[in-house]
Amino acid sequence: MDDRTLKGDARGMSVRDRRYCIRYPFAADVELLDMESGAKAEGVTSNISMGGAFICTSRTIPSNARVRITLTRKDQKVEALAVVRIVKPRIGLGVEFMDVEAPYDGVLFRWVEQLRKTR
Repeated sequence: MDDRTLKGDARGMSVRDRRYCIRYPFAADVELLDMESGAKAEGVTSNISMGGAFICTSRTIPSNARVRITLTRKDQKVEALAVVRIVKPRIGLGVEFMDVEAPYDGVLFRWVEQLRKTR
């Protein structure tokens, strides 16, 4: 979301307030590919939801960049198209999932549902 699409009081809201999915602590290996520049980055998720994730990585990809993301945990993986929403230099990136195709959507759902149940 950028400020041009926000209405009224939404401009003063923090990113945490704008999230529409609960994030859960979760570690998965991540590979990112910036669709415009071709830049690659690797990292590990610190949290995940059905709507996005935070990825700990020292590589920086610009805010609003569209990325192809691959999450891997044990023998399962999720591939998705995402948009970088938050950049914290030398810490990581917050991404919003735009398109998670089958069968990966089912894997993501199972991961989040299992986290929800153990909370």
